[in-house]
Amino acid sequence: MKEKYFSDEFLVSLDKFNLRARLIVEGFITGLHKSPYHGFSVEFSDHRQYNPGDPIKNLDWKVFAKTNRYYIKRFEEETNLRSYLILDHSASMGYHSGKTSKLEYAKAIASALTYLMISQQDAVGLLSYTDKITNLIPPRSMKSYYNEINKHIFSLEATAKTNTMEILHSLADRIKKRSLIILISDMIDEPDMILQGLRHFRHNKHEIILFHIQDIKEIDFDFKRETQFIDSETGEKVTVSPWQIKKYYSQAYQENVEYLKNRCHQAHIEYNPITTNTSYEEILLNYLIKRSRLM
Repeated sequence: MKEKYFSDEFLVSLDKFNLRARLIVEGFITGLHKSPYHGFSVEFSDHRQYNPGDPIKNLDWKVFAKTNRYYIKRFEEETNLRSYLILDHSASMGYHSGKTSKLEYAKAIASALTYLMISQQDAVGLLSYTDKITNLIPPRSMKSYYNEINKHIFSLEATAKTNTMEILHSLADRIKKRSLIILISDMIDEPDMILQGLRHFRHNKHEIILFHIQDIKEIDFDFKRETQFIDSETGEKVTVSPWQIKKYYSQAYQENVEYLKNRCHQAHIEYNPITTNTSYEEILLNYLIKRSRLM
């Protein structure tokens, strides 16, 4: 694994991955300032040199003590929030009907959220999982931490089965301080078992956002010819004529989504169904709205 981390190909790909997250967030912030939502606190924390006429109260005396130079705090620094990104990378997350798989989209979301959180001086940690925990990184708010988390996000591959409930219970038992829990998963598991794990967080006073990620084909079931479906986690194969079962599939699928939505609402869990076509801006805005309610 270390060889993979330090290969030239890996580092070049990681740089591009990091750059995409920055562009997503910075483009989002630029748009946000021109929108009705410009009141959200999404400013980057940095400094500039003191100029005559600047308010003395904005001088950063800590920086002066270290550098013997006067700098103005351009924006107030705060560590406002502790968050955990929980990212499912089981085999079913590898599905895609277009260019982007559910996992690749989820990784882009997680990377952009990490960049946004750290830019706001919020602390963010990462848990990735399949049927076991594959990464567990505690929350930090240091800017240098972004590259550390992103390296692990970038390396994730869709593999193995899933065991969401046990993973959630395991993490809930470990987190002692009140936090924001963000689960990104296709929710292909027993819904009541997942909800049981999420309620464990609520019982411990944590806040939760669930991003239920889906491929558009999983929703509209728009297959035009006889198709063989393969369960990516069990290998089971079924060949069907999609037009014969579409009505029943769509009804069952929508009932499952509504069930998740209603049960999450009852448990005070914020449920967000998304697809790989959902704009990144919409997801970042959902996060900021939730953050503003917690401040």
